[in-house]
Amino acid sequence: MTHADPASVRPRRFAPQGPLKGRIRVPGDKSISHRSIMLGALAVGETRVTGLLEGEDVLATAAAMRAMGATVERTGEGAWTIHGVGVGALLQPKGPLDMGNSGTSTRLLMGLVASHPINVSFTGDDSLSKRPMNRVITPLSQMGASFDASEGGRLPLIVRGASPAVPITYTLPVASAQVKSAILLAGLNTPGKTTVIEPVPTRDHSERMLQGFGAELTVETREDGARVITVTGEAELKPQVIDVPGDPSSAAFFLVAALVTPGSDVMIENVGLNPTRAGLVEVLCQMGADITKCDERVVGGEPVADLHVRHSPLKGIVVDPAIAPSMIDEFPALFVAAALAEGTTTTSGLDELRVKESDRLSAMATALVAAGADVEERADGLVIKGTGGVPLAGTRPGFEVTTHLDHRIAMAMAIAGLASGDGVMIDDTRPIATSFPVFEAMLDGLVA
Repeated sequence: MTHADPASVRPRRFAPQGPLKGRIRVPGDKSISHRSIMLGALAVGETRVTGLLEGEDVLATAAAMRAMGATVERTGEGAWTIHGVGVGALLQPKGPLDMGNSGTSTRLLMGLVASHPINVSFTGDDSLSKRPMNRVITPLSQMGASFDASEGGRLPLIVRGASPAVPITYTLPVASAQVKSAILLAGLNTPGKTTVIEPVPTRDHSERMLQGFGAELTVETREDGARVITVTGEAELKPQVIDVPGDPSSAAFFLVAALVTPGSDVMIENVGLNPTRAGLVEVLCQMGADITKCDERVVGGEPVADLHVRHSPLKGIVVDPAIAPSMIDEFPALFVAAALAEGTTTTSGLDELRVKESDRLSAMATALVAAGADVEERADGLVIKGTGGVPLAGTRPGFEVTTHLDHRIAMAMAIAGLASGDGVMIDDTRPIATSFPVFEAMLDGLVA
């Protein structure tokens, strides 16, 4: 992974360069890209994928599935074929699986391995090795898998799969699509019915894609709003043809960039607008954003549209914490929008942001304050008093934003730099490659 060598650090200053104009197409959705490779590797036959995100995180998933017996090949830009081994037929890898910076790869693959008769060692970079895995270890242990983890349930760790695994009914203690998905993936090779109850709905790409691949999966919504998802093992998955829509988490940075940069007019094509992922667009529109959905359509079971966004004066709001799961990765971008809005924006219910690639609440508060924003950090959110559209006052002399190897901190503060007085210096842009390798080139193209 590119982060390993400190000698290759790539700092960059992002400064105002005028309005953003043009049409762009952001890379494929990261969540769907991960799952298309994993499920393709468990189907018997050839799965073809176009629009795959070719960032480091997804490439880590591809390498892991190769190591466990699947044939995963790139046939063109964003075009891949996967020849799967079948559910229950994953092979013992010859060495540790290096997950780089990818928490999604790690947690979902822990689920896959948990119900196969193999032992797998997972490693990762410094950032990933600080992230807790106990939330996945707990339910998978109930299914019969065993774990040798580092202190605090962290990487490096070893998963010893159970054969046969035991079906469980598990209520998620915290909203997490990754934990839900890990349990459902383990359930694919578990005799009987494995059920996950999520009190707060989270992104549902796993459910949609499992059904698309032919798994017997049901979703029911209770009167209290909780979702009950049940998968029946031992599943036989059928290969699919998948066109991955654009990643709304990647589109988020360009939405905000255009909104806060005067004179901007940008069309972002082919953005996935799954209801469990579209919270940011809703919140920005509540703040007064000029965003138009064009050519709304459904591709591969996922709602998609082109988003036309123009510079807009934004107003601060109180963000409903109930919407947080549908935009959890987009809050760094929203914090930048709030810093340029008129009035105060208050966010809460964001405890999950403290255990992402970095503590995103603390990292964004520190970075925005240094850039000239008025930010109060609370236990579960930020309170941001916006400038009313006035450029951020500028960083302290010699200050660099510390990204903590977090791609979203780097991209969010790059956007803040466009709406600042003197620009924002990012300590290292390399982490951006984990999810959005062409981010800088695309941003520079819109400015040009």
